[in-house]
Parts: sequence; structure tokens; C-alpha cells
Amino acid sequence: MASTLADINSQIKKHDEQIAQLRKQAEELRNQERAGVIEELRKKIAEYGLTAADLKLGTRGAKRSTGVVTIKAAAKYRSPTGETWSGGRGRKPRWITEALAAGKSLSDFEIK
Repeated sequence: MASTLADINSQIKKHDEQIAQLRKQAEELRNQERAGVIEELRKKIAEYGLTAADLKLGTRGAKRSTGVVTIKAAAKYRSPTGETWSGGRGRKPRWITEALAAGKSLSDFEIK
């Protein structure tokens, strides 16, 4: 058992060096295994004729999903031309604001 602070610090330094060496070895092994995994995946992709779309992989520069699912609200209003609006999320669509300015009411466009 260490008797002084200097002895303890020396042991800590020794163990830190061992930890660093083990981390380096682990990283080297991971890189070696990674190369094998990549080659195996390439063979399987070629064998089955898989595409990025099949694997649900994005293309370069494409936006990645944030994992947030947005739920589209059911339409409550429909324009004479077939456009719809849920009536509460965001700004009113142009066709609603123009109709309201022309004297119509929201009830004129309600989906029944």
C-alpha cells in the first residue's frame, strides 16, 4: 500500500499510461474489424442488388431526420378549388384570408 501522496500519484500516472495503451489497442482492433465489416457489407449489397433507398440511407447533403414525428391535423376547411386547411396551425392560407376580406366567413368553408 502506498504511504505517501507522491507514491499514490505515481501509481495513478502508471495506470493512466496503461489505460491509454489499452485504448490505443482497442482503437486499432476496431479499425481492423471495421475494414472487414465494410467488405462484408459491400459483398452483401452487390449480391442482393441493394440500393441506398433500400437501406433507407440519405444522399449526400440531404437533411437528416431529427426523429421528431409531426402529426398532420385533419382538415376542417376546404376551398372551392379543393385546397384544405386544418384551422389552427400557423397562418391562415391566402385563400382563406382573401375570402374573409371579401366578406365570407369560415363557416362557408367548413367540411361537413
